[in-house]
Amino acid sequence: MQIPKVALLGMILESNRFARPAGEDDFRSLTWLEGDALLNEARSPVPALASEFAAFVRAMDATGPWLPVPCTLAASHPAGPVERDVFEKVSGEIIDRLRKDGPFDAVYICNHGAMVAEHSHDPDGDLMVLVREAVGKEPIIVTTLDLHANVSFKMVGACDLIVGYRTNPHVDMIERGEEAAFSLRRCLADGIRPQVALKRPPIVPSSVTLLTAEVPYGELIDFGQRRQAELGGAVLNVSVFGNFVFADTPDNGLSIVVTAREDQAIAESLASEIADRAWSIREKFLRTLTPVDEAVRLATEPKRTPVIFSDAGDNPGGGGSGRTTELLATLHSAGAENVLFGSFFDPDLAAEAHRLGVGASFAAVFNRNAGSAVWEKWDHRFEVPAKVLALHDGNVVGERGMTKGRQLHLGPCAALDLGGIRAVVISDRAQTADPVFFHMLGLNVGDARCVVVKSRGHFRAGFAKWFAPEQVYEIDTAGLTSPVLERWPFKFIPRPSFPLDRDTVWTDAGHS
Repeated sequence: MQIPKVALLGMILESNRFARPAGEDDFRSLTWLEGDALLNEARSPVPALASEFAAFVRAMDATGPWLPVPCTLAASHPAGPVERDVFEKVSGEIIDRLRKDGPFDAVYICNHGAMVAEHSHDPDGDLMVLVREAVGKEPIIVTTLDLHANVSFKMVGACDLIVGYRTNPHVDMIERGEEAAFSLRRCLADGIRPQVALKRPPIVPSSVTLLTAEVPYGELIDFGQRRQAELGGAVLNVSVFGNFVFADTPDNGLSIVVTAREDQAIAESLASEIADRAWSIREKFLRTLTPVDEAVRLATEPKRTPVIFSDAGDNPGGGGSGRTTELLATLHSAGAENVLFGSFFDPDLAAEAHRLGVGASFAAVFNRNAGSAVWEKWDHRFEVPAKVLALHDGNVVGERGMTKGRQLHLGPCAALDLGGIRAVVISDRAQTADPVFFHMLGLNVGDARCVVVKSRGHFRAGFAKWFAPEQVYEIDTAGLTSPVLERWPFKFIPRPSFPLDRDTVWTDAGHS
């Protein structure tokens, strides 16, 4: 067999319809790599790009000769819809490179799958269609997607293999990148054309119900993996996507994607079987959060087991601003002691702490510019006496969970003593899913009675060493990622959908 020529590309963004648009600076601040620079970063000992992309490259390197053609990989922290000119710039660079350097045997697309654009509900699908048109019908196109993807029929029609994460918190990105590479090698060696089926029952789950170690979501993923094993080599992949509800698109909803080796009927049948099962347990996609006043009681209750709180309404990993002060101010007002709070996105405050130096006491003003057009309505100003405990440049390698082994660039960071609460301030908006956010500043997670993180679910993997599931509380705070769906003015999600519409009927579950 000839050495396969494989194009490498992607555009990664999880879009919260209600957040500010994602501009070019948002992508440049995280990942915007082209050509040799992209390939070199993927092969570096500690890559600073998507783990699945690096894993795909390394797996292809390890399994035989190949000719990689790196195009462009652009990635942003979660934000709002991508600006039209940014999408067109990235996609234009990619298509130009594909047309220039083709023909190809295959294409690897590394996307998130829940991107929205100012001009499109489905820019992920748009990009995949553009890629297919540029390379033609023959090349195998494989893509990896986050399990919060909103999978469209446009995506399915353009790709030959779709590989979704199986874990939430996300800790299997390397395995999924490797799976994509191994499956691609298999397809090319055997000369097969995989067949993809998509089934989407009208269930639009909230993010807090999509933990894969729990029912119902974990049960569906496990069921899909068992059925795939029972069917032997007839099925290449089963992915159950939970959707990202805040994208608010016509493609929202639980998506079951099955890729068969060659038989479309097998893919359709298994996808329907899993969709039927999901519909039968839909009532389990309901969850109650912990009120703020109950969180205060837990944080101030003496002689109790340490706890960790998710500031669920303000998760930067879902498009949150990372600077709501509701929970921080309430805990401070209540006199909570031995609390670690991380991480507050406030470059101005971090810079001031760095100017003053370790040991300085000052009036810390969180959100000093609150009220301007670029600030969210929940980002209130909060002023409190503080002392600078520690400073860091923010260049660290993840320790645990989804960012383990990945290079992070958080910008100037500071630990501030607020009197009972030690708060971490960062300069690059990111969710605190890894204990390194505290440890880099000399704060010991194991010594705290209460840890508060601006993260929705991924912190569970990063902090599992210290907090068992019964010690974890998701707090009902306000913000751009509040998982109480009734609070949001959704316009584009298909209706009726459960649980937004509790009386939703799906009479033809297996064949709609």
